Amino acid sequence: MASSPDSSTAVDDDVRQLYERYQAAESDEERREIALQMGKLDGRRHAEIYAALEDE
Repeated sequence: MASSPDSSTAVDDDVRQLYERYQAAESDEERREIALQMGKLDGRRHAEIYAALEDE
């Protein structure tokens, strides 16, 4: 089943907030942690896309 627009919007909002935090980060360690969180969200988004494609 395809992800709902609300689910995609929530992920987009999370990514936007993380990106803003990344830009404001003061240390490499803080940027690294935020980048890892962004990667997890990206992986979740890809999993939803692949699941939707399998259901077609």
